[in-house]
Amino acid sequence: MAARIDHLVTSGTFALDGGEWDVDNNVWIVGDDTEAVVIDAAHDAAAIEAALDGRRLRAIVCTHAHNDHIDAAPALADATGAPILLHPDDLPLWNRTHPDRAPDGELADGQEITVAGTTLTVLHTPGHAPGAVCLYAPELATVFTGDTLFQGGPGATGRSFSHFPTIVDSIRDRLLTLAPETAVRTGHGDSTTIGAEAPHLDEWIARGH
Repeated sequence: MAARIDHLVTSGTFALDGGEWDVDNNVWIVGDDTEAVVIDAAHDAAAIEAALDGRRLRAIVCTHAHNDHIDAAPALADATGAPILLHPDDLPLWNRTHPDRAPDGELADGQEITVAGTTLTVLHTPGHAPGAVCLYAPELATVFTGDTLFQGGPGATGRSFSHFPTIVDSIRDRLLTLAPETAVRTGHGDSTTIGAEAPHLDEWIARGH
């Protein structure tokens, strides 16, 4: 059976720079009936494990290390035995949430993660966070963008460890070059497509956020 994409929304708190905000996060599960990977273990390890429905979890892939995307990762790893994978540039953020539990492996630009016969290619897309990555699955006509690209524009860059010109470069060079019909499955909110977002790049730059 070919890989499919399952979607779970979990709720919790995002905390950074002394502020806290209630957030809903998208958790993406890519796999078949026997194995899967989880993209962003947010808030509720038990709910994510239930959504796996007995499938072997091959990896917990973190698009970046803001606490709302990684807070449930250690508990999910403990429950399933799956390794947690993170780009090393986001270790300073990771350590703010999990100072006593390091990730199990590193993500690198161009790295390929295979599950259920489907390849996810790691695209390093800094800007929202230094180690932010997207995961491109051409066989599924999908890119999982974390908080790098949303419906309507780039992820936020007004807090520590973020940089607006960098995220614009990442989106222009790594994402808008993908096929227009590619589905953009985001870390929060509704999905979109590359074709729907590409025409607005100059507008985002003019807004400067």
